[in-house]
Amino acid sequence: MRQDELWDVATALSYDTPGTGMFAPEVLDPAVDRLAELAGGGRALEFAIGTGRVAVPLAERGVPVTGIELSQPMLDQLRTKADETTIPVTVGDMATATAGPPGSFQLVYLVFNTISNLLTQAEQVTCFRNAARHLAPGGRFVIELGVPALRKLPPGQQATVWKTETDYIGLDTYDPLTQHLVSHHFRYTEDGQARLARSPHRYIWPAELDLMAQLAGFELETRHADWRGSEFTAESGSHVSVYRLPVGA
Repeated sequence: MRQDELWDVATALSYDTPGTGMFAPEVLDPAVDRLAELAGGGRALEFAIGTGRVAVPLAERGVPVTGIELSQPMLDQLRTKADETTIPVTVGDMATATAGPPGSFQLVYLVFNTISNLLTQAEQVTCFRNAARHLAPGGRFVIELGVPALRKLPPGQQATVWKTETDYIGLDTYDPLTQHLVSHHFRYTEDGQARLARSPHRYIWPAELDLMAQLAGFELETRHADWRGSEFTAESGSHVSVYRLPVGA
């Protein structure tokens, strides 16, 4: 399934869950706080801006935010919250689309595992290079990404269940040869019917992500387990990594 097919009208209309899930204050506020700090008063660019979950509150903090987004339905939802003057958006692939002259931004960010939507290593490296192109010397590229859960896979098993609720089951199936995984989302209605949605990803180990950054001219500045700055350890399920272009770049 192509990414523009995955993020269709139905997905865009159901994506926002104000006050809960990804939109819960305890989830969203620390991310916005940290990104505002890293922007340092400069301009920020969000790759795969979506419906504006992060961009809208970040712009409300006074950070000038621009976006790149492949899905027109997701962008249409964003436009119900912020117009083109408030948050300008370029329609295109985050790995290749441009949103201004080189060096226009102090911060580029990619949240909630979105770099894994690029399904080849080459595309992911190109995404890093696209971020570097947009950044001024000393600028930062921030990525929020999960750590692959392969340690949970017994021999011969291909799937891990990562969430269970009364009306929802989430599981991932892994192909270690290609580093591909598919997230399966089973949602159950009150009448006993089930709906299944799938999303394909290419998972990335932190060390591989660091090498991608080096190929694009970045240096790892910090890595934490979450937006609050918790220590990243071997047991962490995700990380927030901040890469920086050298000032002389």
